[in-house]
Amino acid sequence: MIIQKFGGIAMQDKEIRSKCISHIKDGLDEFGTVVIVVSAIGRFGDPYATDTLLQITDAFSSSTAASDLAASCGELIAAAVLSAELAEEGVPNAVLHGVQSGIKTAGEFGDGTISHIDPSSILKKLEQTNCIIIPGFQGINADGQVLTLGRGGSDLTAVALAGALKASHVEFFKDVPGVMSDDPRKVADPQKLDFLKLEDFLPLLDCERPIIQKRAALHAIKTATPLYIRGVASTETGTWIKP
Repeated sequence: MIIQKFGGIAMQDKEIRSKCISHIKDGLDEFGTVVIVVSAIGRFGDPYATDTLLQITDAFSSSTAASDLAASCGELIAAAVLSAELAEEGVPNAVLHGVQSGIKTAGEFGDGTISHIDPSSILKKLEQTNCIIIPGFQGINADGQVLTLGRGGSDLTAVALAGALKASHVEFFKDVPGVMSDDPRKVADPQKLDFLKLEDFLPLLDCERPIIQKRAALHAIKTATPLYIRGVASTETGTWIKP
């Protein structure tokens, strides 16, 4: 079993999602079982992006619980869209969300943590289908409310699920071919790194736009979960990040 995580850019339109579906099919062929974690579609300005949803009303500033509920809808929409498009391509699948995902959260609305994952519902559903989609970035707190995991929280969802399900690794699909030697927005012709140790990867995440959430990388260290960061638009090899 592997976990595949598709971010907002990878989910942005049907053309790029078709590449996601090709990667999912490859994962199913090679590993037999794939659990997919999705972010909301696109980025601010796109209609279903998280930041766009949070701009619907300024009243969200007075209700963090309502704000989190609205924010979580972006990943739900992304999961539904990908599920339908996978089915259209002949790939049976199921979406598990909310209490069905078994993800328990704690802390403050908008910046929660994963306190526990009960994998029993996922494992039971895997007896019926080998392809499951989980909306990232969210879980259910002790009061039964949706609580989100902060910016980049879908990365943490993917890594935490890998630990709970004992997956072999997590594949992150990005708009770059892997971890680069330098920021491609600042340095011409940066080189892709083939391999990194998790501890050496952490300092690269101390920047304005880290390639994955740092909390996710810290959780990968805690659970000794290998990460594989690769480009969504091609099948070229990416960057392995291992304990």
